[in-house]
Formats: sequence, structure tokens, C-alpha cells
Amino acid sequence: MQNAHSLQQLLGHGESSATALSATATPNLSYSGLRALLAQTMQSLNQMGIGRQDRVAIVLQNGATMASAFLGVACAATAAPLNPAYRAEEFEFYLGDLNAKALLVESDSTTPAIAVAEKMGIAVIRLQPTPERGAGSFTLLAGDPANVAKPASTQHGGYAQADDIALVLHTSGTTSRPKIVPLTHRNVCATARNICAVTRFSASDCGLNIMPLFHIHGLIAGVIAPLAAGGRVFCSPGFNALKFFGWMQEARPTWFTAVPTMHQAILARAANNVEIIAANPLRFIRSS
Repeated sequence: MQNAHSLQQLLGHGESSATALSATATPNLSYSGLRALLAQTMQSLNQMGIGRQDRVAIVLQNGATMASAFLGVACAATAAPLNPAYRAEEFEFYLGDLNAKALLVESDSTTPAIAVAEKMGIAVIRLQPTPERGAGSFTLLAGDPANVAKPASTQHGGYAQADDIALVLHTSGTTSRPKIVPLTHRNVCATARNICAVTRFSASDCGLNIMPLFHIHGLIAGVIAPLAAGGRVFCSPGFNALKFFGWMQEARPTWFTAVPTMHQAILARAANNVEIIAANPLRFIRSS
């Protein structure tokens, strides 16, 4: 992990047969399965003319597929996760500001981002989940052939490198217009290593991710850092205080990360779930 300066390298350390991603009512996805999915995604994107440094907006619901799709896109291009709850005018701003080359959505999605992308001439790529192959598994389906470019060149294709941009996010825009924040693979790997060092993640850890995956907290602390240590990530469909302890019983996590309002909601229901808490002792709880 210390020598990894790209996401593809960082995710190469987990034991092949160990579980990388898991989710409710779905077979586990092993590290070998995750690495095969990353390679398949890179090849599919390259064949569509999308490669290193091309920005791909991702509009997917929270869960294992969002986690794996983000990793797959970031390993081959530049991932730009967007809040699926945005309205059409918000998508118009963000897609335009990103200068996105493509938009990635689920095959049956009705997000207004699709109509916005088509109006702006941005290629729409459909993702078809294949959960029977493991949590987060999917295949990519190209959209309108007229909207898909020729295959990426040799220099443009392949896995992203250390100084390529892995991820772009926007600032909250509370005081002015939201601004793009680009993070290189080297940046992301360094941050993941720092989190691993502080939390002492190991391959025996399992995190219950309840954070949204269009935000830096969920992406790096919730997904990338534990995977860098060869651990398991149980992906929820998003925070729900009423379902939290059921997920805890199912996932048997050793830790989770959240924001203060989530912790307060969990604590408010803790007294009614003492047996689950006792049966699933946590190594630590992280707050950010």
C-alpha cells in the first residue's frame, strides 16, 4: 500500500479470495472480482473513446454499485459523482461546469440528468447491475452510437496514473458559486493511507457505509481507505436510522463512519437495540 500512487495499485493489495464489497441479499464481491470489474470497466470506457483525464459524471443511487462504478471510472478516467437528488437546472450547471464527456446512469434511471446531457451533447452511458455476480457488479452499455467517440488512443487509454485527476468534486457554494476541486490519484492514495494509519485498518475490518457516495467523506473514508487495507465494506443504500441496527446485525461491522446528526439519530435508538449492540462490538466509531 505504501508504494501505491494510483487507485488501481491501491486496490491491488487485498487478498484475492477475501470479500471487498457486500450488500443486503447479494453475494459478496471478492477482491479478485473487484479487480476484474475494474479492468472490464476500463476496457469498456476506452472502447467508447473515454480514457485518462476525461470527466465522467456519475448519477447513481447509494450502494455497492455506486461504490464499484466510482472506483471503475476513477481507475480509467476522472470520476465526477453528483447528487442524484439534484433538479434539472442543477444538473445543467454541474454538467456544464465539469465539461463532462459522458454521464453514467443506471439502465432504468429516470433522472433529469439524462435529458440535460442529451441536450448538451454529452454521451449517456447506461449501467446494468449484475448483482448475481457479486455486490456492485455491473456491465456498461453504450448509449446512442452517434454520441460515442472512437476508441481511446494508446496514450489516452489504460489505467490512470499517479498524477492524473481521479476525482472532481464541487465545493458547497455556501458563500459563492461552487468551485471544482480536482484530486489526483496521488492525493487520494495519500489521504487513504493517512486514514488507514489513524484507524489502524486491517484485512479483518468490516465497515458499514451509511455515507453518501457523492461526497468525499463516504468515498475516501468509507470506501477507498478500508479497501486499501484489504478490508470489507458493507454498502447500505443510504442512511436510515430505522434500518441501521438491522444492517449492523447483517454486516457484523467492526466500525462505521458518519456525521454528528447521524450519530445522534443512532444513539436515540440504541436503547431499543442493546442485544444487537452487544452481539456486534465495534472496534471504533468515526465522526467527521
